[in-house]
Amino acid sequence: MASTRKPTSEEPDRSELLRNARRIVIKIGTGVVCGADDQFDQQRVCGLASDIARLISEGRQVVLVSSGAVSLGAAELQMHRSRLRDAGITRACAAVGQYKLMEAWADAFQPHSLTAAQVLVTEDDFTDLNRYKILRQTFEKLLKLGTVPVVNENDTVTNIWTEQPAVFRDNDRLAALVLSKLDADALVLLSNVDGLLRDPSRGAQPENVISLITSLSSSVREVARGKSSLGRGGMAAKLDAAEIAMHAGGMVLIANGQTQGILDKLFHGEIVGTLFLPGSRMAGKKRWLAFATTERGRVFINANAGKALLQGHASLLISGVTGWKGEFSSGQVISVVDAEGKVIGRGIAECGSQELSRMLSTQNGPVRGVLVRRENFLILTSREQAHAGQD
Repeated sequence: MASTRKPTSEEPDRSELLRNARRIVIKIGTGVVCGADDQFDQQRVCGLASDIARLISEGRQVVLVSSGAVSLGAAELQMHRSRLRDAGITRACAAVGQYKLMEAWADAFQPHSLTAAQVLVTEDDFTDLNRYKILRQTFEKLLKLGTVPVVNENDTVTNIWTEQPAVFRDNDRLAALVLSKLDADALVLLSNVDGLLRDPSRGAQPENVISLITSLSSSVREVARGKSSLGRGGMAAKLDAAEIAMHAGGMVLIANGQTQGILDKLFHGEIVGTLFLPGSRMAGKKRWLAFATTERGRVFINANAGKALLQGHASLLISGVTGWKGEFSSGQVISVVDAEGKVIGRGIAECGSQELSRMLSTQNGPVRGVLVRRENFLILTSREQAHAGQD
């Protein structure tokens, strides 16, 4: 049962905030769509579908990000969860479970005369800028046609375990990237927790649920520990997703999807779960560079080039490059490392590594040209720098 309480005088009017949310992304976790036996909880899903239908009848657009395919496939194939450590088994379970997942959502929406549209994505759909643009066009058309896009990562072809940090990592982050791509107003993360708890050992008592977050400080992140027994995410993953959404100008709600009528409660202003207020809005291409890309290579620069980038907000000239690592092509994303060995930013390369090598090895005087234009360069925060240094 979700915890509820009365608002304090310092809190914003949730009813007003959520009444104005016209485009919503709702992520539903494995622990919500599946019961303890990993079978689909049809009653709960039908209840959520009714809530979503009501939101749409109010003139809103809803995109659904649904977990559960791997668990449903494992149950259908009678696979013990320990076998999911094998990537091939996990992909096979996803292939079987994805069909069952879509069938269940289609059946749940059918009484409301709503059509579910399957949208399976891979990281390349986000990291490749051209495919990223096409993805938005597809979403816009599906929403205009009145469908409910049901999004999931295409685990059947995904490199689930990789040395390079994943763009998605979990469906919480995927849902936040969908919000960012669509400039949606609100992201709802439904799992089997009541929100961000001050002390997880005390349970979901009303006074233990943090109802409002205005910024993601280090103290807020400190309380986000642990991991879901079913899904790949946890509260820390939800905070990462919230950070993306807040930078995109969206609000975020974390609530218990096992509570009957939870979406009605949330969108009618009840003090349920944890609400994250929108932060300062980051430009679209900057958001893409910050959250939806993986680096294809690194370039190392001298002190003067670093000063020009950080203080002068200038473009990165090829003359300031002292070396590079990895193979990359024109239009791909590279990280920029300063003279002290610190990753200071990320940008779109104007030329590939082979051409860069040729120009730097020339003996015909100073090297001219731009490697990263200022409008295509993102200066990383100290926290992002620390994360990038682990890549």
